[in-house]
Amino acid sequence: MSFAPKDEHEAQIQFALERGIPATLSVIGTQKLTFPDNVYDLIHCARCRVHWDGDGGKPLMELNRILRPGGFFMWSATPVYRKDERDQNVWKAMVALTKSICWEVVAKTVDFSRIGLVIYQKPVSSSCYVERKENNPPLCDQNYRQNTSWYVPLDGCLPRLPSMLKKSFTEDTKHWSALVSDVYLEGLAINWSSLHNVIDMNAGYGGFAAALIDLPVWVMNVVPIDHPDTLSVIFDRGLIGIYHDWCESFNTYPRTYDLLHSSFLFRNLTQRCDIIDVAVEMDRILRPGGYILVQDTMEMMNKLSPILRSLHWSIAMHQEQFLVGKKGFWRPDGKIRI
Repeated sequence: MSFAPKDEHEAQIQFALERGIPATLSVIGTQKLTFPDNVYDLIHCARCRVHWDGDGGKPLMELNRILRPGGFFMWSATPVYRKDERDQNVWKAMVALTKSICWEVVAKTVDFSRIGLVIYQKPVSSSCYVERKENNPPLCDQNYRQNTSWYVPLDGCLPRLPSMLKKSFTEDTKHWSALVSDVYLEGLAINWSSLHNVIDMNAGYGGFAAALIDLPVWVMNVVPIDHPDTLSVIFDRGLIGIYHDWCESFNTYPRTYDLLHSSFLFRNLTQRCDIIDVAVEMDRILRPGGYILVQDTMEMMNKLSPILRSLHWSIAMHQEQFLVGKKGFWRPDGKIRI
């Protein structure tokens, strides 16, 4: 997942998505990132200006939260190799902080352009936490809620490391594999060869994304915050995902996705917000010529269809449970009519 901060770098996400590379907008500040605990194998930050030791080290501890046991952090920044007082003070603070959370330096080097690089590894068990001389930062207490990261402040404690469990996705895989091959790829008027960036708006266990494995696309698997939390399972399958509330705007540049997919999303969603607001947000993030593919009740599709037609989309229904909408190149002319 390519990560663009919410500052002057926002346009970088558009460049990444134009290349068909998974990307999202966010910021490492005062709140948790919208990912589960223990899901990334590697985190990389080059020319990195994040103050990892700020606020008692909470920014780095947030990376520790989302990094798998045994995962790696690659850090390239001036404190790694410059010898001036300011950079050396930052380096000393980083050494103390990483030691306190039991990260091990597995490599420290300088690349061909003379830029310093250090690679840290997170421990694979909680034994090191217990063996520390000082319980600082402290271990999280029993009330710590794993994977809770929607509008949640950064933690100042270390979550205990989980034991990894093997999960089965057999039934989910069978369902989506059959639906995609029998209906989506053959029976719907979608030009799949033109797609690169796809969102599954309520991804469940990621079966839709897994069924597209042979196509040259990547899928952003979204787990809505009011749905069962399956995002860790999605990452366990080797897929990419994020938490989101579809009553709010999605963290991406406008017109960056080729296909939006949802399966029985709108019933619960429309109990909290207006379907018009959701449709307008879908229009914002979809490219001209892009598609939405909705599996839902006729009641919901009848509510959604006139909104999309008002935006000059073309709409087609299939088997009374699938709606395919294609966004056109129309846009408002900016004139006021009375």
